[in-house]
Amino acid sequence: MARKASKASAGAPSGRKGRKARGSNEPDAFTREEELKALRDMLLIRRFEEKAGQLYGMGHIGGFLHLYIGQEAVATGVFMARRAQDDVITSYRCHAQELLSGADPKHVMAELTGRLHGVSRGKGGSMHMFHPAGRFWGGHGIVGAQVPIGTGLAFAARYRGEDRACFVFFGEGAANQGQVYESFNMAAIWKLPVIYIIENNRYAMGTAVNRASARAEELYMRGAAFGIPGEQVDGMDVRAVRAAARRALAHVAAGKGPFVLEMQTYRYRGHSMSDPAKYRSREEVQRMRQEHDPIEQVKTRLLDNGWATEEELKGVDAEVRKIVAEAADYALADAEPPMEELWTDVYVPATGKT
Repeated sequence: MARKASKASAGAPSGRKGRKARGSNEPDAFTREEELKALRDMLLIRRFEEKAGQLYGMGHIGGFLHLYIGQEAVATGVFMARRAQDDVITSYRCHAQELLSGADPKHVMAELTGRLHGVSRGKGGSMHMFHPAGRFWGGHGIVGAQVPIGTGLAFAARYRGEDRACFVFFGEGAANQGQVYESFNMAAIWKLPVIYIIENNRYAMGTAVNRASARAEELYMRGAAFGIPGEQVDGMDVRAVRAAARRALAHVAAGKGPFVLEMQTYRYRGHSMSDPAKYRSREEVQRMRQEHDPIEQVKTRLLDNGWATEEELKGVDAEVRKIVAEAADYALADAEPPMEELWTDVYVPATGKT
């Protein structure tokens, strides 16, 4: 039976209430150190994405560029719950997960600008980033393609008897793809250790979720037909995200099978840099920024608790801005891949064995 957790943000779709969630509906209580870590991680994502948007506008980044601005609490909260051995996979909106998995911001920015020392040697760009050392497996441009791949990662863990789970991120638009439900079915049958995270940012490209999805107000119920429990979470509150991710991880790690988390979040920019986002009002975006911004929530708690001063918070931001500025300088100074790089990593080297 699916379950509903933390109260959804005011900007999220409203409608019929889901079933009550197991456990506490309250977000985690963070320590000062946890609040500061969440703040720094979310600031790194936002400042990195802002700089990427600037470089795109200047012509230094080509192709597609999907920014994560506004959604920072989702990836940050999940990574705060994730164990080092757990796998992560996501869609083309992948910069946040790449950074949080431990990739060097310099090499991430170099990938965006198509340079030799990018994380995919300049050949993947914005949508195809990987960091195997941090067990992050992409960055996938096909809508919903990461869901069966992530399910396969969970199958591998179960098959090998390894204590690993897989966090699979995908959007509310991808939640309507057929391969998602084929994956749900197999994961349920085999009780795979996989956590499906629906990042419901309200707009699949330019279409409001309630215009394209049946029962859009309860996407966390999408696994109910397969017996997969789910929760709906305030994806703008990093504490609520971590609490829900921990519950889901405890469920799958206990061998109880998959879990669905619907993170109700919001993106401030268009679907990609080529999207003017005229399908929503400026007032709607401004309201979300003023009332639900995930970074401002953390800053407010730090100040209200007396855990930091305004000057200390400015210092954290300045430190992050310096890291991002250095990453941009590195990327623009890096060499472009040589022509022979086109032929590398295309085929697995022959071993002589059949």
